[in-house]
Amino acid sequence: MNNFKVWLMMAGLSVILVLIGNAVGGSNGAMLFFLISLGMNFFSYYYSDKVAIKMTRSQPVSEEEVPELYAIVRRLTQRAGLPMPRIYITPSPQPNAFATGRNPAHAAVAVTEGLVQILNKTELEGVLAHELAHVKNRDVLVGTIAATFAGAISMLANIIQWGAIFGMGRDDEEGGGSMIGGLLLAIIAPIAAMIIQMAISRSREYMADEDGARFAGNTGGLANALLKLESAAHRIPMQVNPAASHMFIVNPLSGASMARLFSTHPPIEDRVKRLSELRV
Repeated sequence: MNNFKVWLMMAGLSVILVLIGNAVGGSNGAMLFFLISLGMNFFSYYYSDKVAIKMTRSQPVSEEEVPELYAIVRRLTQRAGLPMPRIYITPSPQPNAFATGRNPAHAAVAVTEGLVQILNKTELEGVLAHELAHVKNRDVLVGTIAATFAGAISMLANIIQWGAIFGMGRDDEEGGGSMIGGLLLAIIAPIAAMIIQMAISRSREYMADEDGARFAGNTGGLANALLKLESAAHRIPMQVNPAASHMFIVNPLSGASMARLFSTHPPIEDRVKRLSELRV
């Protein structure tokens, strides 16, 4: 099912790119952006994990540096029947975490500096189990590809907006619509990309919560961690590309009203309630 989602999302985001190209350069622009989308599909599939790591400025850590973290992940991967992922630390005081990679054999799990500091062992295990559930369910690829495309679409939209402001554009006779149409599309396209992210992210978070609780053997650790993380997200800012915000276990931008409007995460109270009703 997730493989179908990947291809559907790639097609949907490619259509958005082609529409942007058509609005800017007519049929030639549409063809150029179609070729760009093909290249992005290939790149994001095979290198999505590297893109996610770079976007979040995460750094690899060895077992000698964080032995307890490695011990927890190794224990959980054995329970889940997964290979050991690469482990990264994200330089942020906000407690949060994400997983990335196109499949379990190429997976990576990243936790922020703040997460290691604020959570106890049981809560940390719950968060890591949640992220490994994403790996097990093969839905981390969906999120990282969405981040790659959304980031690119937002960048292209900004270029079009600035071009319109400074009078760059072409005559209507060249085909493909007016600069006003291009400007409107530049505003709508990032919102469309966010809607696609939202449709994918909300359901997968519930499933990862449930599977993660089963891997950890309890629901309390993850439930308590989610409450702590949500509280901290409102108090501690995190410098992260908004296009990558949906990858994290809780919305790292939840302190901003606009970020909440386009939230890719279900309400924490709903997630905690579901966990409290789950029997593992």
